[in-house]
Amino acid sequence: MRELTYETVLSTPGENGVRVIALNRPGSLNAMNRQLIEDVARAFDDANADPDTRAIVFTGTGKAFCAGDDRREHVHPETEEQARDLVNAIQRATHAITFGAKPVVGAINGWAVGGGFEWAINCDFPIWGESAKGFFPEVSLNLFVTGAVTSLLPAMVGIAKAREMLMLGERYDAAELKDLGVAWRVAPDSELMTQAVAVAERLAALPPLAVRAMKRVLNAAGQTDLNRALALETEATVAGFMDPETTRLLKDF
Repeated sequence: MRELTYETVLSTPGENGVRVIALNRPGSLNAMNRQLIEDVARAFDDANADPDTRAIVFTGTGKAFCAGDDRREHVHPETEEQARDLVNAIQRATHAITFGAKPVVGAINGWAVGGGFEWAINCDFPIWGESAKGFFPEVSLNLFVTGAVTSLLPAMVGIAKAREMLMLGERYDAAELKDLGVAWRVAPDSELMTQAVAVAERLAALPPLAVRAMKRVLNAAGQTDLNRALALETEATVAGFMDPETTRLLKDF
């Protein structure tokens, strides 16, 4: 299994067919800048193309999984073309995680905010550390969510709870997310990676044809149309970026 190198993401080969992909901007709580977004898409595409990788663990280095958009490095789009280019890059990362052939075990540590919460939801088996927390601030910032969560989240929690989570931006701890069905499992912080790797090793030991077919068919049949959700989210997010009110709200956040 090959070591794969990216500027903001670690992709580390482990034993028994398991690869660990870790967001690696710990000084910024792994907040999302353009480089990180592009590196995540590339890292998952490369892992899915690697014949020796049979399962993936997705986590963050340091104190957080991903604290959402990096406000210090945020470059607000000035044109619709720039906005669409940014949103498409975000959606490409989700596509690589969700539609990639290999099963993904999330090891969600610390904060998972906005786009980081979306990436946690994109995992096939999201395990949250007991001190981890997540929320969606997008609507309060005059923006919209991405990551196909408008399809995935209602299927997990029901439409009423999804409205609460997406519109009101409430903050949820790992135990609440487990009760809602957003977290598949909650682990003590000290055991998070151990448990995630163990689950990934179980998946890697299964016949790959059946595992990959199950992931593909569940995404196609078990949810509403994820591709349609991604497309509708893109249009709504581009519109949000183009509203001058969004710039003011982002500066004050």
